[in-house]
Amino acid sequence: MLRDITIGQYYSADSVIHRLDPRTKLIGTFCFIVILFLIKGVYGLLIAGLLLLLIVKATKIPLWYIVRGQKSIYILLMFTVVLNMLMVKGDVLVKIGFITITREGIYTAVFMAMRLILLVIGCSLMTLTTTPLQLTDGLERLLRPLKKIKVPVHDISMMMSIALRFIPILMEETDKIMKAQSARGADFESGSILQRAKALIPVLVPLVISAFRRADELATAMEARCYRGDEGRTRMKELKYQKRDHIAKLVILVGCAGLYMTRFLPSITQTFYAITGLFS
Repeated sequence: MLRDITIGQYYSADSVIHRLDPRTKLIGTFCFIVILFLIKGVYGLLIAGLLLLLIVKATKIPLWYIVRGQKSIYILLMFTVVLNMLMVKGDVLVKIGFITITREGIYTAVFMAMRLILLVIGCSLMTLTTTPLQLTDGLERLLRPLKKIKVPVHDISMMMSIALRFIPILMEETDKIMKAQSARGADFESGSILQRAKALIPVLVPLVISAFRRADELATAMEARCYRGDEGRTRMKELKYQKRDHIAKLVILVGCAGLYMTRFLPSITQTFYAITGLFS
């Protein structure tokens, strides 16, 4: 399951999404995240899901590869669904002892699960279609105005891109350590939650040591290549907006406006029924 995490990985493909400027993809991802939290109904999330499916098709990344990456959020997804079903009050559907499931609870659980899945897929698409170097350059260019107030923009961008890149590396390292511990008799599958947590302690120690070792090796490699931060740094490929980037921005604007309008979809539907009821 650890190897199925797609956030932080790059999937090489020849698609129009891959060729977009990283700043365009960063802006699009940010707008998509914001609009997901502005959508108030399931209809809006369904439309957002269809639009996201079209973007996945345009990236030429296999759908099974992206769906496989959702395995990493199964526990969080189940926790969110159960918590919303049991905590939200409303019209009671099922009552067994102290467990009460309401109609509003089921609706909220489905809504939050859909929002979480779309959020993870949207963020995964950005890293799947953008190399770490492009991501660093794009973040730095977008945050460049903050340099006027002495914000270390380049350092922040570099740290964020390295952190994203280290996610799949550390997951792969964790998978290797767990397999090595299992071969020595460790049991990570049986027992209570507390027992499983205790069984992970022998995994955390070598994982932390490995993370520090990799960080030290990365720092040494950067110093050996005369890396000195943003000062005097040149780029082999300068970022420049193309025609396709302006078209993509227009599509993002129209799409976000359309998704925002779904907030008023229930009231529009009720108004339609009210008007048609006058003539029936």
